[in-house]
Amino acid sequence: MSATKGGSKGTRRSTADEDITLDTDLGWAIRMVSSAFRRVATESVAELPGGPRGYLVLVALAAGEPPTQLALAQQVSLDRTVMTYLLDDLEARELIERRPDPRDRRARQVVITDKGRDELGRARRGLATAEGRLLADLDESDAASLRALLTRVAHTAQNAALGPDERC
Repeated sequence: MSATKGGSKGTRRSTADEDITLDTDLGWAIRMVSSAFRRVATESVAELPGGPRGYLVLVALAAGEPPTQLALAQQVSLDRTVMTYLLDDLEARELIERRPDPRDRRARQVVITDKGRDELGRARRGLATAEGRLLADLDESDAASLRALLTRVAHTAQNAALGPDERC
C-alpha cells in the first residue's frame, strides 16, 4: 500500500507496511518451525507405523481412558478412513488393541499395549533430542513458555476445526 508524500510524485510505505518483515510474520515463523520440526522429528518416529501420525496416536492413547476410534480420530485430527488404516498397521505390530466399547458394543475402544508403550518411550527419547536441537536458543523457562503457548493455540485451532458439539 502506498501513500503519496505531500502531493509529490514520490511514494512512501505506510507504517503498517514498515512493520511487516519475515522476522515479524507469524505465518513465516510457523512454517519455519513446522518444517524444521518435521525434518528433525520424522527420523525419531520413522520406525512406527504411520511415522508422526502413529506417534500422535500412541501419545493420545497413553494419556488416559481408551477412546473410541472416532473420538481418537477427532482428537488427533485425522480422517476416519486414514485412522482405520493406521490403526490396522499399529495393531498388526501389536502396539495397540481394539476392543468393543463396554458402553456401546457397536463402537471400538483403542488401547495401547505394553509393547506400544515401550515403542512410544523409545520415540519420545529420540524426539527429546530432536526438540533439544530445535529449541537450543531458548532457556528452559522460554522453552516451557513456548510449549504452553503453542498448546493453547493448538487447542484454539482444533476447536475452530470442530463443530460446537465436538469441542475440547
